[in-house]
Amino acid sequence: MTTITLEANQAALIVKTNEEGIIDVEVAYAEESPEDDGFAAAICEVIANKLVEDEVFQEEIMTLVEGDDEDDLDQ
Repeated sequence: MTTITLEANQAALIVKTNEEGIIDVEVAYAEESPEDDGFAAAICEVIANKLVEDEVFQEEIMTLVEGDDEDDLDQ
C-alpha cells in the first residue's frame, strides 16, 4: 500500500469497490487541515457527492470506464 501525505491545501478522492461492484467514496484531508477547509476539499466533496447521489453522472462515468465511448476518455 502506498502512503500519501497531503499538505494543508490538498485533498484527495478515495474510490473503493467491493466484490459486488458497490462503490464507496471518501475524501481525505491533511491532518492539520479541518475537513471543511480549502478549495481542494470543497471540490472533492462535490465530486464525491455527485458520484454517490447523481445517477446520470454515475452512468456517464461507467460508460467511460467500461470503454463504451473511448473517444471521450481522450478529452
